[in-house]
Parts: sequence; structure tokens; C-alpha cells
Amino acid sequence: MWPLNNIFNNLLNGGYNGHQEVNDISVVESYSFKLPLKNEKNKKEVLVESRFVNVPHLKQERTWDCGLVCVLMVLKTLNINHFDIKDLEAFCHTNSIWTVDLAYLLQKLSISFSYITVTLGANPNFSLETFYEKQLTDDIVRVNMLFQRSQEAGIDIECRSIKGDEIALLILSGKYILIALVDKYILSKPWTHDEYLSNFSSGSSGYTGHYIVICGYDALTGEFEIRDPASTRTRETISSRCLEKARKSFGTDEDILLVIYIWRIQILKTDLKYKYSMVKIDQCLSKST
Repeated sequence: MWPLNNIFNNLLNGGYNGHQEVNDISVVESYSFKLPLKNEKNKKEVLVESRFVNVPHLKQERTWDCGLVCVLMVLKTLNINHFDIKDLEAFCHTNSIWTVDLAYLLQKLSISFSYITVTLGANPNFSLETFYEKQLTDDIVRVNMLFQRSQEAGIDIECRSIKGDEIALLILSGKYILIALVDKYILSKPWTHDEYLSNFSSGSSGYTGHYIVICGYDALTGEFEIRDPASTRTRETISSRCLEKARKSFGTDEDILLVIYIWRIQILKTDLKYKYSMVKIDQCLSKST
């Protein structure tokens, strides 16, 4: 797993030479619009494009499995298709899914990622929220133990807030997708400029934890593209303002899982080239005999 500061520095410095690799297999779709963006390190302007990753949309079947469905969407984006939702449930051993559970799941599946949160452990203040009051008592020991053992498990957790501009820049690089914990009630507010339909809407104004995949950003409109497992829509966009409010609502801890998928794509391409070379060798041997 890679700390976000290393990822971000390499991104700004032009590291990870994998943009062409991604476009070669049509994983990232780019738009022609370009926007000058200030690089805080050297104060130079860099041109970035609006783009999104073509993440397949999957719909959750139960009220509690949105996080697992988001992981499954990520796996399919990485062309890892031999797991289903039941496999992921078996890996987690619980139906009370926290972001740290998803981090352990990604680690178990050998997915490169960074975990960013503003709180290390279960926040006892969340017991004031109806959403948490029942599960927090049962989960607090288990969740805190997972945090304590995270380093031993190879999971580096960064305790800090991540700005919306950082998220936009990382997505605009064409190399990252994110799983974010948001307040579903705020996500569904009318300022998104979209009609939002959910089969799992609680109808109340209290906090409702929900996971989404953030897979694109349009610099012209200032909107993010998401995959919402609770929605029937295969593609949705939300305003930067809405996303910022939803992911920074009390109850989320601003949890973000930043998934790095470029190396997986390069490995797949290398594997394909190897298989192609072996076929050519077999053909040559056949001709020689």
C-alpha cells in the first residue's frame, strides 16, 4: 500500500508514466477541455483534462452492503472477475461494515490503495447519531482492534483531511478511483442538479452512512462522476459542493479509500504481451517442424 503523500508528489512531478498505458485499453475516457491548475510545489501552471474511469455500475441488494458492492465495482474495473458479493461477505465476517473493514478486504485482495481518515478508531461521539447508536456498542472494540493491528497487517492509515481539489487532481490524472463514505441524506439534496432516486432512502434528516465510488471529474462543470450502489442509474454526476458536504458530514470521519489501479492494468498488458509472444513462438515451432 502506498502513502498518499508519495502518490501525490509523484503525480505532480510527472511520475507513474502510465497514462498512455491506460488509454491503450480504453479504461480512461478523456475530454478535450483543458483547465490551468496551479501546482503548489513549483507555482507553474499545468494543463489537466476532464476525464472519468469507466467503472461498471452494480446495485446493492441490502441496506448494509453498499461498501462491499463498491469494492466489487472496483474489482471489476481492475478486471478481477472471479469474486462475487458472497465471497466479499465471507472475507469480512460481519454485516456491520466500517471503512477499516473495506481496507482489510482490499489488502487481502492485494489491491494497492491509501486509506485517509480524520479519526483513528471508532469515534465514541457517533453514539449520538441514530445510525450508530445500536452498532457502535457492539463494534467499538472490534473496530479499534483493527486500527491497532493495521500496521502489522500492512495497512498504512493517514490521519488527515483531504481537500476536494486534491481529489479532483488525483482523478484528473486518470490513475485513481476512490471509495468514499458519505451522508446519503446530504447526497440526495436538490443542489446536486440531478434527480436522485434511491430504494434505500430513510426519509429522515439524520445521518445515514453510505459508500459510493468516485470515478470522474469534469473540470468545466465542476462536477464529479460517481457510481452509487443504491441508485438505479448506471452513471451519475454530483456537484463539488454536494460531494464536499456529503463526505465531510459528522459521522463519516471523511473516510476515503484511494485505489491505485494503474499498475494492475500494466500487469495485465504485460501478461497479454507474454501470452501473445508464446503464441508466436508456438507458431514458429510448428512451421519449423
